[in-house]
Amino acid sequence: MSRIRAHLLVVDDDPVTLDLLKEVLSQEGYDVTVALGGEEAITRGMDSFFDIVITDVRMGDKDGLEVLRSFKKASPDTTVVMITAFGSIETAIEAIREGAFDYISKPFKLDEIKLTIERALDQRRLLNENKFYRQELLSKYQFKNVIGRTPQMFQVYKTIAKVADTKSTVLLCGESGTGKELVARSIHYNSPRNDRPFVPVDCASLVETLLETELFGHVRGAFTGAVYAKKGLIEEADGGTLFLDEVSNISLSMQAKLLRFLQEHEIKRVGGTENIKVDVRVIAATNQELEPLIKEGNFREDLFYRLNVVSITLPPLRERKDDIPLLANHFLQKFSEEYGKLISHISPEALEILTQYSWPGNIRELENTIERALILSVHPIILPEDLPKKLIDSVSAKGTEFPKMEGVPTPEKPLSLRDVEKSYVLKVLRETRGNKTRAAEILGIDRTTLYRIIEKE
Repeated sequence: MSRIRAHLLVVDDDPVTLDLLKEVLSQEGYDVTVALGGEEAITRGMDSFFDIVITDVRMGDKDGLEVLRSFKKASPDTTVVMITAFGSIETAIEAIREGAFDYISKPFKLDEIKLTIERALDQRRLLNENKFYRQELLSKYQFKNVIGRTPQMFQVYKTIAKVADTKSTVLLCGESGTGKELVARSIHYNSPRNDRPFVPVDCASLVETLLETELFGHVRGAFTGAVYAKKGLIEEADGGTLFLDEVSNISLSMQAKLLRFLQEHEIKRVGGTENIKVDVRVIAATNQELEPLIKEGNFREDLFYRLNVVSITLPPLRERKDDIPLLANHFLQKFSEEYGKLISHISPEALEILTQYSWPGNIRELENTIERALILSVHPIILPEDLPKKLIDSVSAKGTEFPKMEGVPTPEKPLSLRDVEKSYVLKVLRETRGNKTRAAEILGIDRTTLYRIIEKE
């Protein structure tokens, strides 16, 4: 994948300095624009996007500090480097305090400017990763974290592994809460694009006009309130992956614009005339079947074929019941660490209820249920009484009967927390035929803690 080309703005009221810097930095592979003075720089900043601004401090019309303030207001992500022949420490401190990346004194060395630009671009890359990755670790989205052992999920794993290294557009289908965004992130973070942004867009939450400017950006004056030019999310995802969630909610007019972007690999900002090339992989997701929408005239058939290069269907949780214990214990471990509660086990009776429930909200509902149970539980394990009443009522309505645990408290026979803990440990010991090592493993405790619980009076 080619390196993303940085766009620089060089500002000075000396034409000779401008010509020199433009020639040198262009030879380094940068896209260089020059501005003769601060007034011109501020105007250019309203019309275009710049990764880095290199500006002299002392200029005739508007000085470098005014340029710095203007860019920090209009484009906070733009990096500003100050250059001046007047190397006063007061001016340097003021520039840094107001957000300048660095401060270089004249007469400057060209190698110093080159190195400063490289450092600034490295910082921008890290800031963008923090912005879009939300400090997510790459390991969080390894294939192994897409949990499941059922045949349907094995097929999902195989397809993810095959498609991750390609540029192909992927369409994820499945009910809400089945983990489509997790799969999309797994594809991205296991692809050659994993060092570039993953940009999610919830198409269902944005009205058409807002979605268009969010995706494509806009130029200054494109509409009332467009005081500054704005980069869209497609440009933000350049080199990386754009995740269009609930793509079935996009209007027909927006579908046409999206289709052009997919065909031409370029966009045009709202109100603009310039075609901007972008290198973006698209992963789309829908909880509705698109074929019926096509027949109804609500979804473009040509867009469907563009999105549906590779299709992955995520099964609802009710169709992969064997995965429920794996998922439930995964969430229990996750929230135990997050909340610092030492609950490492779900009782067989509670697990049976979880397995028999139909889960209309799919994995998201299961995750919320386990989090709630862990927060509210006063036991060392998750018991049926820790689960929402609607789960128990729903399962009971099916005629499912659950065996009662020996020694576990019921409304008719309340026990102390210590008794509950000890009775359950003894139950596990009976099931392991007295094997304390195995019992300790099941309970998630060490043998010393096991002996201490057994010996309690």
